Amino acid sequence: MARPPGHGPGYEIKRQEIIDTAAMLFSEKGYAATGITEIGDTVGLAKGALYYYIKSKENLLVEIQERVLDPLLAAAGKIQDLDASPVVKLRLLSEELLTVIFERLDHIWVYEHDYRQLTGDNLTRMLARRQEFENVVRSLLVAAMDEGFFRKTNPSLTVLQFLNMHNHTYQWVRPGQQWDAKFLSKTYCATLFTGFADGSCDLEAIEAQVATFQS
Repeated sequence: MARPPGHGPGYEIKRQEIIDTAAMLFSEKGYAATGITEIGDTVGLAKGALYYYIKSKENLLVEIQERVLDPLLAAAGKIQDLDASPVVKLRLLSEELLTVIFERLDHIWVYEHDYRQLTGDNLTRMLARRQEFENVVRSLLVAAMDEGFFRKTNPSLTVLQFLNMHNHTYQWVRPGQQWDAKFLSKTYCATLFTGFADGSCDLEAIEAQVATFQS
């Protein structure tokens, strides 16, 4: 979001601090149970001063949603444009999704639990953006079926299998533990791809191709 006219260089720094704080509080207590006064007290601002930075409590929820969706959709667009097989693209997308989860654990909690608190145009726009990411996953899974990497199965169920395995990681993962995003992505995709392909998927070849795009 562009800095409004007349704001000094510290405006955006403070605004980002407020969004970080809101994500932390919402993840701990829930959006509905967190008052705007509590957010202001935590960042050291009275209610009027807080609204100078954020406009509304719902706007904070929008900002948190966008912090998750912006990098995901940007990565998805780049991955779609790669000259690679759909299974390689899925593996790359898997790691990008898990990286966002690792980097934004509190945001992901709010993203998963509180998006339904959005209203009107905000809800419509966020649901459309969520669907945009799911459509990328679906298109890659269908392409993998069409090209013979995976057996033909219900695309909607396959999307749910892929997303559910990834999206629920936030519930148990902790920063600094033994498994990072790359390891989990390789493990998740090995499980999913082997199942989708009836056990005949060349995982080593996929990882070799993934490495060429990550080098």
